[in-house]
Amino acid sequence: MVQLEAMDSNASPFMITQPEFMRRMKEMQQTGGGMFGMGNMPEMYNLVVNTNHELVSEILNTKTKKKQERLINQSLDLARLSQGLLKGEELTNFIKRSYDMIK
Repeated sequence: MVQLEAMDSNASPFMITQPEFMRRMKEMQQTGGGMFGMGNMPEMYNLVVNTNHELVSEILNTKTKKKQERLINQSLDLARLSQGLLKGEELTNFIKRSYDMIK
């Protein structure tokens, strides 16, 4: 689920959250309680886009599709990294892409 929110311009441009109900049900299932079958449900996350952030404006105003996609991918991976959701090959690709961007 993607949410657009007008937050403080100094807040993160992209944030990933997990619905509280789903998080609690998964935790209860792991400890042996909770509703039947909730532990087998896929992970669900929300992407919150800060519409007041300068980076979001830059992405919207970027002329080339390639640069726009690069900015979006990098931003989403940073949000995933901040939540511990970027692992394995995706993390390796993120690190390589980050080094390529600062060359």
